[in-house]
Amino acid sequence: MEAVGQPLLLGVSFALTTVATETSIGNETTSSYNETDPNSTHSSHTNPLLIGVLVLVLLFILSVLLASYFFRFRRQRKAVVSSNDKKMPNGILEEQEQQRVMLLSRSPSGPKKYFPIPVEHLEEEIRIRSADDCKRFREEFNSLPSGHIQGTFEMANKEENREKNRYPNILPNDHSRVILSQVDGIPCSDYINASYIDGYKEKNKFIAAQGPKQETVNDFWRMVWEQKSATIVMLTNLKERKEEKCHQYWPDQGCWMYGNIRVSVEDCIVLVDYTIRKFCIQSLHDGCKAPRLVTQLHFTSWPDFGVPFTPIGMLKFLKKVKTLNPSHAGPITVHCSAGVGRTGTFIVIDAIIDMMHAEQKVDVFEFVSRIRNQRPQMVQTDMQYTFIYQALLEYYLYGDTELDVTSLEKHLQSLHSPTAPLDKIGLEEEFRKLTNVRIMKENMRTGNLPANMKKARVIQIIPYDFNRVILSMKRGQEYTDYINASFIDGYRQKDYFIATQGPLPHTVEDFWRMVWEWKCHTIVMLTEVQEREQEKCFQYWPADGSVTHGEINIEIKSDTISEAISVRDFLVTFNQEKKSRLVRQFHFHGWPEIGIPAEGKGMIDLIAAVQKQQQQTGNHPITVHCSAGAGRTGTFIALSNILERVKAEGLLDVFQAVKSLRLQRPHMVQTLEQYEFCYKVVQDFIDIFSDYANFK
Repeated sequence: MEAVGQPLLLGVSFALTTVATETSIGNETTSSYNETDPNSTHSSHTNPLLIGVLVLVLLFILSVLLASYFFRFRRQRKAVVSSNDKKMPNGILEEQEQQRVMLLSRSPSGPKKYFPIPVEHLEEEIRIRSADDCKRFREEFNSLPSGHIQGTFEMANKEENREKNRYPNILPNDHSRVILSQVDGIPCSDYINASYIDGYKEKNKFIAAQGPKQETVNDFWRMVWEQKSATIVMLTNLKERKEEKCHQYWPDQGCWMYGNIRVSVEDCIVLVDYTIRKFCIQSLHDGCKAPRLVTQLHFTSWPDFGVPFTPIGMLKFLKKVKTLNPSHAGPITVHCSAGVGRTGTFIVIDAIIDMMHAEQKVDVFEFVSRIRNQRPQMVQTDMQYTFIYQALLEYYLYGDTELDVTSLEKHLQSLHSPTAPLDKIGLEEEFRKLTNVRIMKENMRTGNLPANMKKARVIQIIPYDFNRVILSMKRGQEYTDYINASFIDGYRQKDYFIATQGPLPHTVEDFWRMVWEWKCHTIVMLTEVQEREQEKCFQYWPADGSVTHGEINIEIKSDTISEAISVRDFLVTFNQEKKSRLVRQFHFHGWPEIGIPAEGKGMIDLIAAVQKQQQQTGNHPITVHCSAGAGRTGTFIALSNILERVKAEGLLDVFQAVKSLRLQRPHMVQTLEQYEFCYKVVQDFIDIFSDYANFK
């Protein structure tokens, strides 16, 4: 644009200067004009009519120049829009527009060179790049080549193939596209919007594809079959912001034919961050060749906007992909919606983790540049680019802390051994790393409002704004939507728990409003009403009969005790609507304010009883509280999630389970003793159930 517009702008500037001098006053008009035109013979008595004619002529020339400039600018802009900016669904359009601006805004001196970072300098380099609202990350991202210059897109742009592309400006290069077998009599039937992408050292380790459209689902399964893919990584949800991002290309149950490929569902496991589906696929076209098992790992926790809040879930997901993908299989098929943004982010994290192991350094810039030559625009936004670094730092700082249950005993011995080898960290060091999780005080604005601070037992333990439990606002009463309570993720479900403090006398009504409005059927109480002669929790239920708090009436129906657990059943009635619900409270008596339970079996029994109650009442959120809602509460929730995973997968990760909780509510699992207790309970659980579970 600058090269086209410069001469015209100079002409316009000259004309404006001339007009300006011509409209000066008195004798200055003559001298000024004479300086511009040395051949002029005008005297100081220049004819006013002639001056007027000259002004009109100059204005006419100016208007012609401006019209010519704007016509040329508009024609060039129109050409750009028609080739690249066709109307697309909002989600990808926003990213593409942002991407196009960033890719084209090069510095005049040319792109900078970014060198590999030794792993020991990674934390400091990320801190520098994150300063000034991630200014240097944006600069680095903007210096990446787009990849469009490196190849041609003839096949993708053919008339027969245009409708197969989800987005008209996200196309595979001819030199790296996946080529299907030609279907007899159908022109261009070898085309699919998918590209081969290299791993760290492995050529064509991945296939990066767009999310299948309804009309390309058969081609997608044909590609999976022909390329011998055993693993599909899906990084988008089917719909986001009410728009289709990917057509559902698998049956919910039973089997379905996709062209000549028969796909049947074998298994489906839903977890909090991802779902694992196993399919049996068979091509009926190849003379009934033996069927194959294909595993789809569907990451469901990537938000509509931006990137995941923490890379923990993505790293856990990546490890599961690596574990489940057979060594003899073809490329791993990775797709999101367009097949470049989230897809590129996933592939880069995988490759650079391999690089960290092999070379003790990371080179994100070079690797993204390289794979953009295979598929343009891989890693689509500066937020995704920054997220890659965050995931690498998380991996470098904390490593892989996952254990198989069979190795737990050995791991515990190494944690407790005073002569542990240098590569082993003791339990204290493991817990100390947890205390490095920053408390995000800037995300506690609601809890820190003066009106809400009065509702806290311990002022340091208040909910984050992003996952606080919100109540319905009472008409005309400010701040009545607040309670000191946080939604916490379970092993299989988001927001499966509500972690809260023991109610204060003036927050009891809010406590019952929360239980009612969020349809809780289960309350877990881990404190006594009084401990060491101090009130730790207001008694929010009646000893007998009923009690009313605001609009909610609580009637006790039964109160039984078994070993260390009191089980109380309440009939909770919302008086305004005259509706009732049964709520069961499990009150665990074996946990002193300071210290831990004497043995783990009581906690195992409590968790089992709560899970049984949940299955019978529909898995609504479980309200868990101690006194402040962090130490004992966090330990109970951590153990619930850890034991659930042990039962389902035979794996545990105490460190990451607790770290994840601390990112959702401050001070969860408060002491080293509580942290160690998590390991002890898991060991007790394995010992108790090893006779009939396949743990050892």
